[in-house]
Amino acid sequence: MTIGVGNTRIEDALNKLEDMTAHATPIGLPEYEARVAKAQRLMQEQGVSAVYLNAGTNLEYFTGLKWYASERLVGAIILPEGPVKLIAPAFEEGSLTQAMVLPLEPLLWEEHESPTELMVGYLNEQFGSDYILAIDESTSYAMVSKIQLVKPASQLIDAVSITAQCRMHKSDTELQLIQTAMNMTLEVHKATASILHEGIKASEVEAFINEAHKRVGSSGSFFCIVLFGEATAYPHGVSYDPVLEKNDWVLIDTGCKLHGYLSDITRTYAFGEATKSQRQFWEYEQQLQQAAFDAAKLGATCASVDDAVRAKLKELKLEADYRLPGVPHRTGHGIGMDIHEWPYLVGGDETKLAPGMCFSNEPMVINPGQFGVRLEDHFYMTESGPKWFTEPSGSLDDPFNLT
Repeated sequence: MTIGVGNTRIEDALNKLEDMTAHATPIGLPEYEARVAKAQRLMQEQGVSAVYLNAGTNLEYFTGLKWYASERLVGAIILPEGPVKLIAPAFEEGSLTQAMVLPLEPLLWEEHESPTELMVGYLNEQFGSDYILAIDESTSYAMVSKIQLVKPASQLIDAVSITAQCRMHKSDTELQLIQTAMNMTLEVHKATASILHEGIKASEVEAFINEAHKRVGSSGSFFCIVLFGEATAYPHGVSYDPVLEKNDWVLIDTGCKLHGYLSDITRTYAFGEATKSQRQFWEYEQQLQQAAFDAAKLGATCASVDDAVRAKLKELKLEADYRLPGVPHRTGHGIGMDIHEWPYLVGGDETKLAPGMCFSNEPMVINPGQFGVRLEDHFYMTESGPKWFTEPSGSLDDPFNLT
């Protein structure tokens, strides 16, 4: 049996877990102020007159205000200088004021009024009719189309050159939050492996993982994928509920959220004895993950990291261009407040690796119709190169490095 897998009662595994969040420091007001200041510097450099932040991740990132997007426009306007404006329904003012971290000056609209006319009217007062408005990339088409009714499309641009440039470079506080969240999920992975037994359903394992994430200090799993046997050949799961059998192949991918920041770790191992082919592909995956890490040099492009994985696939006599057997998707994604965010370790992404950038490293290798192997750990860029958030699996026989 694989080291660390099986032989523990669910209750005992849960009781061993402890809250790991005591020293986790949430983002404070000075950091939100610094984020807005950086956005304003970028706006001035790029000739952008205003940035609209829609309710959701970007609004929370820059202001600390947590509000979910709906058909009612709630958002913020950043100008090249001065305070941030909040556009919101008048009846929500009390709730929004209580939720504020960064002080925001309100521009309120009543239910029968047009919030886009209010926003554009305000900007016209500031700049006249000729100015560039950058719109949060997460804004719905329905909302953008309403803005276009009162603002020429030629003066609307994507705000990603500002929002992404801020968010992809993590501060020390952000890195510490991600590190703690990753540590939490790794402990959950270890506990999960220990409770596996013949006959357990994937859904039962998912329920355990959710409770385990609560025990270590989060609100539960942010997401969870549990796959057994042939189902592991499908990167994001299957529609049925697999049941664990002796000598099954196991793939578990899960994460949690801590003060707005996410973890995301995948482990693959055998419940019993691995076949020769499974062992070979597991070792392929280990080599692919290491190839990506070794290629992650300061100043190298994101695309070059994915290229290194494709080169290693050729060396291993596997398919290199998304075909199977091989790696059917990109090598990795950025992570932070969103589970997938910029930049991406994929062909065509010419973003240069720089300190503070965080990436998943998960070039999943698949033997079609039989099984898949995904070893997913994350790393972040430092002044001296990449550094792992979590230690990768050392071997198939000891996937959690327990010996």
